[in-house]
Amino acid sequence: MTSRPLDAEPAAMPHHPPADRILSTLKTRGALGIPDLARVLDVTVEAVRQQMARLQADGLVDAGSRPAGRGRPVKIWRLTAVGHARFPDTHAEMTVQMISAVVRVFGEAGMDQLIGVREQAMRDNYSKALRGARSLGAKLARLADIRSREGYMAESRPEGDGFLFIENHCPICTAARACTGFCRSELQLFGEVLGPGVRVSRVEHVLAGARRCAYQVSPQRAP
Repeated sequence: MTSRPLDAEPAAMPHHPPADRILSTLKTRGALGIPDLARVLDVTVEAVRQQMARLQADGLVDAGSRPAGRGRPVKIWRLTAVGHARFPDTHAEMTVQMISAVVRVFGEAGMDQLIGVREQAMRDNYSKALRGARSLGAKLARLADIRSREGYMAESRPEGDGFLFIENHCPICTAARACTGFCRSELQLFGEVLGPGVRVSRVEHVLAGARRCAYQVSPQRAP
């Protein structure tokens, strides 16, 4: 048995980045893989992997995947709603005040008009992003990508004869609680940009107490 010399340096232990640094990085940069996190934080991959296991156990982060060309999907990590709650929204009160002011000055019709303008801009943006995607799965992958860039932490995965489209965070939650028209317009919007022959139904809703919003998306069978 070979013993280690007394004056030898002890084996290096992984330097674990503080949990807050990981959470802040995911908040500011969006979903990332463990190697990307390790590079940004300048620590070892193993150190990040161990810390992510703890954060996932606490419900602060969750894992997903994204396509990587012809290879296997890349595993990525993102904040959960609980993780996002670690970053207080100082604009929440102002958002509610602004919505109340619009309704008070312009009435419910004015609020509906404002939502309609927002919806049209999103429709144009999403339709452009989905252009050229042939399959429903490809369309949902692109929609998940653009919604994630908007802060919804979206993902899509096959389920049954269709797909489950998931949004793990709602950056307009405060506005939606003050005016449910925002959620109503987005449900309709998804159906429009995904095209005819697609059925979209909401199966989980943050405003109904769920952890996330989720939509069942499937091809409509011909009668």
